[in-house]
Amino acid sequence: MNYELMAPCHFGLETVLKREIYDLGYEIKKVEDGHVYYEADEDGIVISNLCLRTAERVLLVVGRFTAKTYEDFFQGMKDIQWDKYLPENAKFWVTKATSVKSKLFSTTDLQRVGKRAMVARMQGVYHLDHFPETGSDYPVRIFIYKDEVTVTLDTSGDALHKRGYRKETGKAPISETIAAALIMLTPWRADRILADPFCGSGTIPIEAALIAANIAPGLYRNFAAEGWDIIDKKLWSEEKKWLREAVDTNVETQIYGSDIDPEMIRVANENAARAGVKKLIHFKRADAADFRSRDSYGFMITNPPYGERLAEKEELPELYTKLKNAYRGLDKWSLYVITAWEDATKYLGGKPDKNRKIYNGMLKTYFNQYMGPKPPKVKRDGKD
Repeated sequence: MNYELMAPCHFGLETVLKREIYDLGYEIKKVEDGHVYYEADEDGIVISNLCLRTAERVLLVVGRFTAKTYEDFFQGMKDIQWDKYLPENAKFWVTKATSVKSKLFSTTDLQRVGKRAMVARMQGVYHLDHFPETGSDYPVRIFIYKDEVTVTLDTSGDALHKRGYRKETGKAPISETIAAALIMLTPWRADRILADPFCGSGTIPIEAALIAANIAPGLYRNFAAEGWDIIDKKLWSEEKKWLREAVDTNVETQIYGSDIDPEMIRVANENAARAGVKKLIHFKRADAADFRSRDSYGFMITNPPYGERLAEKEELPELYTKLKNAYRGLDKWSLYVITAWEDATKYLGGKPDKNRKIYNGMLKTYFNQYMGPKPPKVKRDGKD
């Protein structure tokens, strides 16, 4: 059976997520700000949760309707065939409701009325006055835009950026999903050099190593839908088995992370160990200004301080100038910097070749891309 799925992502990363879903073999139905809709069977729900690096969740769309009053909303929620998805012992609740440009805007009221409507529907089917809710979790997420309601079941549970390896972080860490997306927005491949001179807790190098070793981001965590009756439980074990067999931690890599804070280097090493990629990354304590490499055609991908959280604004010109000078000392490298500081390009070397806006929650950031030359093609049999 095919289902309509919705994968939310950070604003600005829709094209990356869309490409990921295409690469998994699924048909894109629609792309909106922060959401990609596609069609997949029950195996697709499993594969999406295990393999998508840039999605925040995998949501199963179960209903759509128009609601301008709470009575409309109650009836629309009640009309959904909840018994098609939820057994009588399901633990179900409206975990989140968002409303934009709609007459219904109280999220707490939407959660309360939504749950009441679900109970009314389930009572009519299962003929129970009280539901034990001792079974698997079925969290419901509701999106309302201009009075049009989309109702979903959250197959992921915990957000997909929670890979499980990051037990400690710095003061302003970049999320795992954004880090993966930044890497995927560059031409970097596992046989190329990657360095992050502001690595903090190591997220960008670790995500790069996961990609290089072909480790699925959800391989070592659990999901809400693993206990659902509509998905054959064998699919989870079978897909995880195949994905484990595809892992190659013997791949040769040149991935580097450095930070001026020795505590962050300790944390980064521990996070990398939990992710199973410690041997693929070299972490060391160093000032970004001192980064050096004799190799050519590398990638510097980094998330430096930008004032709001880590440093005072007056310190930023010197810091970004140091980053620029370190980069200019490298041979034919590319520089990719995500920052919320709007004056960053003045000190990074001027207008970037590409600039992409990415929203980290409500925070607008800029992914500034300074593209170095492509390496020459490897000659085979005496030919280019």
